[in-house]
Amino acid sequence: MAEWLPLILFGVVALVLMLGYPVAFTLGGVSLLFAFVGEHFDVFDDAFLEALPNRLYGIMTNETLIAVPLFVFMGVMLERSKVAEELLDTMAALFGRLRGGLGISVTLVGMLLAASTGIVGATVVTMGLLSLPTMIKRNYDPAVAAGTICASGTLGQIIPPSIILVLLGDVLSSAYQQAQLEMGIWDLKTVSVGDLFVGAVIPGLGLVTMYLLYLLGVAFFRPEKVPPAPDLADDGRSLGRRIVTVLLPPLLLIVAVLGSILAGMATPTEAASVGAVGAMLLAAQRRQLNLRSLREVMESTVKVTSMVFLIFIGAALFSLVFRGFGGDDLVEELLHNLPGGVVGAVAVVMLLMFLLGFILDFIEITFVVVPIVGPILLAMGLDPVWLGIMIAINLQTSFLTPPFGFALFYLRGVAPEGVTTSAIYRGVIPFIVIQLIMLGMLAWWPQLATWLPGVIYE
Repeated sequence: MAEWLPLILFGVVALVLMLGYPVAFTLGGVSLLFAFVGEHFDVFDDAFLEALPNRLYGIMTNETLIAVPLFVFMGVMLERSKVAEELLDTMAALFGRLRGGLGISVTLVGMLLAASTGIVGATVVTMGLLSLPTMIKRNYDPAVAAGTICASGTLGQIIPPSIILVLLGDVLSSAYQQAQLEMGIWDLKTVSVGDLFVGAVIPGLGLVTMYLLYLLGVAFFRPEKVPPAPDLADDGRSLGRRIVTVLLPPLLLIVAVLGSILAGMATPTEAASVGAVGAMLLAAQRRQLNLRSLREVMESTVKVTSMVFLIFIGAALFSLVFRGFGGDDLVEELLHNLPGGVVGAVAVVMLLMFLLGFILDFIEITFVVVPIVGPILLAMGLDPVWLGIMIAINLQTSFLTPPFGFALFYLRGVAPEGVTTSAIYRGVIPFIVIQLIMLGMLAWWPQLATWLPGVIYE
């Protein structure tokens, strides 16, 4: 019985989370309870808990994690400065005369917001509030409209600067070093957040392209589902000015943040500070920056960052107790004994993460699951950048999948009464298929994730 305690611990944590208790306190509280019971029955060594202060100090002094509050500040500031609203209006003016033009506009704006905010929930809600009523009013099929918004909103999972890639980069870096030590490699190689950012560029843009091709296919074969919206189109005389004033500043901000990372001029943390300052300048240019708005943005940033770091603490405690019960050895034995070798192990881990994406957010999965399975998979010879991108797209797919996908709940909360839950579920299915195709392409051609980092950083 004692050898199965790590899996029982994991199952109890998942059960308590499904009951609605806060993630950070669930991770810490359940883990401490198991540790005390295990110590009482002499199956747990409390020396593992003595490592907690060092873990917490490591989190506090980790420079990579400074990028988290900076990117959150950047995203919240851009959200409050009405960038999304103006981008949607301009894109609708640009593509309004085309069948499927509003869907194309939503997808492109979702891509731009993903590259400038990286906050999935805020993007889905914002796009749902701004574009869904407009699309329904122009006789768009509710399923197509809802599916497009959900899929575009989740692009923040994979298109840099994605917060999930920042967190994954930090966790995979530790897992990669641990894997090399277990393999007897002492000349350690590293993987950075910048590596994941660069590795995500081709898969992220590939997803956007596939979304657009799907919408063009609907416009060609089922034009009645995505009619044109000529009343939103611009006559051309002011469109050039709108493109310059509305599109150019966010594009320059994206270039400044991502370009500095891709060119090797700045670390992701330094680039995040550039993004935060740039978001303030963008808000000032739109006359949306004042002391009141700055205070609201800073309060929101502190709340989100506090939530993230509380989960870090809970996840650190869970990890120590899990290891104290021998969970690492148990998981390693289970993965090595799976049929299919490394392919079977990756398939099972991806399926597990996909299912956990129904009840856990990406932060919990990144800091609870990845430290357990990451070193084992990387010791099997997998590329850390490829594994990170696979995890990110897998979770993105999970967040889209009915009936529990987070993106569906976000949109359901702001959708008009005429948009049913079944319509939302039907609408996301084609995009889920696209996500799975991209996962299959990455599995078959890992170079989609590993080629660009090799070119830039060699």
